[in-house]
Amino acid sequence: MVERRRLGDLLPHLILWVGVAIVAFPVYLCFVGSTHDQTIISNGQMPVTPGGLLLDTYYKTLFVGTSGTTREPVSRMLFNSLIMASVIAIGKIAISIISSYAVVYFRFPFRTAAFWLIFMTLMLPVEVRIYPTYKIAADLHLLDSYAGLTIPLIASATATLFFRQFFMTIPDELIEASKLDGAGPWRFFRDTVLPLSRTNIAALFVILFIYGWNQYLWPLLITTRDEMQTIVIGIKKMIVTSDALTEWPVVLATAMLAMLPPVAVVILMQRWFVKGLVETEK
Repeated sequence: MVERRRLGDLLPHLILWVGVAIVAFPVYLCFVGSTHDQTIISNGQMPVTPGGLLLDTYYKTLFVGTSGTTREPVSRMLFNSLIMASVIAIGKIAISIISSYAVVYFRFPFRTAAFWLIFMTLMLPVEVRIYPTYKIAADLHLLDSYAGLTIPLIASATATLFFRQFFMTIPDELIEASKLDGAGPWRFFRDTVLPLSRTNIAALFVILFIYGWNQYLWPLLITTRDEMQTIVIGIKKMIVTSDALTEWPVVLATAMLAMLPPVAVVILMQRWFVKGLVETEK
């Protein structure tokens, strides 16, 4: 029986490792390419082992820049993307948790209609409302600014629905106990609702941070200066029409650096992320 169980566990693990290898191998080739010379990559003779230009390439990428259509160093792009992703994630969570709290725990006219209006915005993605949003941002002089990169993307119907469903699972006895203790709405929110929502906030932060980090269309429209562009836009601008003019080691190094912050967020918050999703299912 033990031998059968071991054989039964071996096959899923083998399939898992094969899947990991398939996903990780292109990332490994990207890293290897960032350590070799431009001519080796252009000639199609790149080996599968790292080269000796690791420090030189990554120093040039971070602090010097490339000769493509953008000349900004990647360190600036990383900073812009970090600001954008962090503000979007924190802003979405702050607005969504407050609006969900109001919809669930307060009684006011058209409360259900207000929630459904928020929910209906899920049918209007950024691409559909991109022109009026850009027009408003331009009229408010938000072009080439962190406010323009973040504020139009802060509202989130998905996060509002996420918190609403969780708040509806909080027992009514906690509300009655808070009222007996003389707690008002703000104190109940601060001392009861927020501590119970920590795992859900962590799970949402991971998802929304990656969402903000990977934004392409909105930063492409809202920024015109190189010093305000994000790293996703920077990678595209580094690749010019002629392959011979593209500094592929710098491009590959930029792609590797672009993966690090989202991966770090997922690794650091993995326990909270999984716990938040599991508790939400309950």
